[in-house]
Amino acid sequence: MDPRTPCLIGIAQRTIREQPGPEPLDLWESVAREAAADARLPVERLDSIQIVWTDSWYYDSPVGRLAERLGAAPRHQVYSKVGGTAPQLLIGAAAAAIAAGELDSALIAGAEALATRRAYRKAGEHAPWSHPADPKPPYGWERPPHPSALAHGLFLPVHTYPIMETARRAAAGLTIEGEIRERARIMAPMTEVAAANPHAWRRAVRTPGELAGGRFVGWPYTSDTVAVLEVDQAAAVVLASSELADRLGVPADQRVYLRGWAYAEDTWEVATRPALGSSPAIAHAAEAAFERAGLGLDDMNALDLYSCFAIALRQACDAIGLDPLDPRGLTVTGGLPYAGGPASDYVLHSTATMAGLLRAQSGHGLVSGVGMHLTKHTYAVWSSEPGGRLGDVAPVHVAKEVPLVDSYEGVGVVAGYTVAHGRDGGAEKGFLVVDVPGGRAYAVVSERGLLEEAEGRELVGEEVRVSSDGKVNVAVW
Repeated sequence: MDPRTPCLIGIAQRTIREQPGPEPLDLWESVAREAAADARLPVERLDSIQIVWTDSWYYDSPVGRLAERLGAAPRHQVYSKVGGTAPQLLIGAAAAAIAAGELDSALIAGAEALATRRAYRKAGEHAPWSHPADPKPPYGWERPPHPSALAHGLFLPVHTYPIMETARRAAAGLTIEGEIRERARIMAPMTEVAAANPHAWRRAVRTPGELAGGRFVGWPYTSDTVAVLEVDQAAAVVLASSELADRLGVPADQRVYLRGWAYAEDTWEVATRPALGSSPAIAHAAEAAFERAGLGLDDMNALDLYSCFAIALRQACDAIGLDPLDPRGLTVTGGLPYAGGPASDYVLHSTATMAGLLRAQSGHGLVSGVGMHLTKHTYAVWSSEPGGRLGDVAPVHVAKEVPLVDSYEGVGVVAGYTVAHGRDGGAEKGFLVVDVPGGRAYAVVSERGLLEEAEGRELVGEEVRVSSDGKVNVAVW
């Protein structure tokens, strides 16, 4: 074996169930020390320290503060941007640097304490956490929402993802009730995995019947079938060269190898995708990851598909040719709605869990990540056996954009839609993506009668009348 071959040799996860809990810096330190101890690597010898963006707190120097806590002076430091693909991008880049001889070891850590933030808010208190940034830096997304999306108030994933779900529902010929029942059947087995996962946030087994009901958040999604963000969770992994792993005395059965991975992007704006309910980028990323690994879907012993919303699972299954009820299951953690969805950090948890599984039983595992509005996609093949070749961090863009029309008046055809619900469960506002001459446009619906009708019958493919004040388009039918 090439002595520069990178391998994952340390893993750690923490879930804090009593709030208020520790701040993110404390959690970073805790999982960093645990992962380094698992790797038999003194923390002060870490060559690289990398942290996934946290939504919980703005630190003045996130990586610097952790290095200070650890007594380390890494020559390489990274703080990621926002997005569920961030952990895999950091892991992939670190593995490439190790293979190139630029690094010997790398720690990638992440943590959220959003449940504790919520506890402080409910108590009317501010989080008494350390080293606040002053002034606060800009939010860590790679690009802000499109001005037209902002004008229509359409920028939260809980609204954009169900738009894609309704588009896929109509394309698949499912009824509204049929989609809900199918979603419940797909996600109920995930609750069983979460129940057996000691790190999972929600550990109750739920039946399909239970998951088919509940309070709507972004119709047709209910609160029990979407990612739970307000969690206190942390995870870390340590990668090293095989040469260093040998020197540290890491047993062969504790090493897990990144056989192949890939990254691809769909169009950044949801409305500009040629088909709202499918993702050519997923198909490209998965195919490239399998090709680089020298393995296929049938070779995988375990799978963890990113599951912030059901449409992410469904698009993935459609793209890679996987039955959603495959006996291998769709997750090794329980998924973001049940194991927990700590903002940008989930893939560190799924990777750590997959690594633990591959240590216990040799084989291969697939881990996927999703960023922004089903925009960014990573697929990684992990194995107990070395081989394959590493991928490239540079994204591949695989879809031509449909033009976005900011202001439109006239007749259009609904391509996808959702109804936003408030915390009291009531319908508040409808969001539509509408096919119009020359492209697509966003539109809103506020009339209560129309909102009720939108949830009672299929609107995709129906004509609507759109008016505009030059900034906001309003639809009626």
